[in-house]
Amino acid sequence: MSKVLEDLQPQMLWKHFSGLCAIPRPSKKEGKAAEFVKEFAMAQGLDYTMDATGNVIVRKPATPGMENRPGVILQAHLDMVPQKNSDVRHDFEKDPIEAYVDGDWVKARGTTLGADNGIGVAAALTVLESKDMQHGPLEALFTIDEETGMTGANGLEAGLLKGAVFINLDSEEEGELYIGCAGGINAESRFSYASEPLGSDTASFELRLTGLKGGHSGLDINLGRGNANKLMNRFLWNAARNCGLRVSSVNGGNMRNAIPREAFAVVTVPSAEVDRLQKEVAGFLAAISAELAGVESNLTFTANPVKCPATVMDKNSQDKLLNLIYAIPNGVIRMVADKPDVVETSTNLAIIKSDGCEVEIISLLRSSVDSAKDDLAHAVAATCELAGASTMLSGSYPGWKPNFDSSILKTMKNVYQKLYGKPAVVKVIHAGLECGIFGRNYPDMDYISFGPTIEHPHSPGEQVNIPSVAKFWDYLVETLKTV
Repeated sequence: MSKVLEDLQPQMLWKHFSGLCAIPRPSKKEGKAAEFVKEFAMAQGLDYTMDATGNVIVRKPATPGMENRPGVILQAHLDMVPQKNSDVRHDFEKDPIEAYVDGDWVKARGTTLGADNGIGVAAALTVLESKDMQHGPLEALFTIDEETGMTGANGLEAGLLKGAVFINLDSEEEGELYIGCAGGINAESRFSYASEPLGSDTASFELRLTGLKGGHSGLDINLGRGNANKLMNRFLWNAARNCGLRVSSVNGGNMRNAIPREAFAVVTVPSAEVDRLQKEVAGFLAAISAELAGVESNLTFTANPVKCPATVMDKNSQDKLLNLIYAIPNGVIRMVADKPDVVETSTNLAIIKSDGCEVEIISLLRSSVDSAKDDLAHAVAATCELAGASTMLSGSYPGWKPNFDSSILKTMKNVYQKLYGKPAVVKVIHAGLECGIFGRNYPDMDYISFGPTIEHPHSPGEQVNIPSVAKFWDYLVETLKTV
């Protein structure tokens, strides 16, 4: 167990989280984490099932005398978002997460921490291992691939779960109870282009836009943070007109549900325009730093000389591409009408990737209103069609409709008031939770979500608040005793 975490309380929960940090588990590569859960269940003498999709279900009998209580399902996802700063050497498929304590927070060194949803997984394992907790019949559901497609939730068959109360452990603000969430859909567009050889007497540069905060494309989309893909394209669009810039490649972002923090482009300009390009870079950095003051404090934008590429995009293709990226919507589209502090519909232009003949553009669109989600998807597809790009819409998942008369909501509100002398806050979240998907095959279950305070998930700034984990744990213990 990592010595930086071993003295934290509750000790058993942090032991399990430390164990997870040692297991590489990026989305779609979480097989070792699933095996870890299976081996844990066997060591504890607990019944377990791995379904055809790769989800693991572990069952624990009720405390004696509580066999007739409603069955409770604790649910968390095994995968984590693999994000790192460009100057950090880390292989998410091989290397452990380097977690450390900084005051009241646990952080990671230049990478995502995996508290989303590792703390939820660790809490469920701790419940399963505990010998002195009081609870009714328990099932713990550990799903796979939540972050890149909710594959585990979508693949979970009807009939596998027996409980009546479903507690999702994937929320990220202590003291808040979530009873609804937005749905989402992926828009994957492909723009084909022709290349042409460089003109004579040209200079080549790599443009590097780094230092943005990024973050969760649902939870943080309303914070006004910079999107590296949109900012890079803005520069390219202007510099193409002002100093004859030509694009050889452009790449930014790598996760559909993370606001892109970094973007890179290899470009050329006529040798006579080199000074003008450097002035454009300095002017652009000053302008966007002023625009994002108070939001982004570590933004950098540089143009570094590099070896000339073999080709650049042909001029017509370049113009269409830069116009297209400029036109694709990004950010908050609409707030909830009667709750102006809650996002209804948004989109994140998450990934741009060029390969010499094609540019892939991926956006994740979210809305708590299914018709608005579909309309936004059609708007993105129509915009791309104007530029000659094709778009595939995929991975649609439903929102989770709130039930304000939920029995588990009433129970958990009472428990929180009893423990902490103040009411819990009831919310609907703009991020995607798996509860809406589970509701298709298990419509009669009573769903709720809660968790500790996790800041800046899906970015290397991710951190989990230590005191909030202790409160989250005490709250879970009392809830299971009370249900």
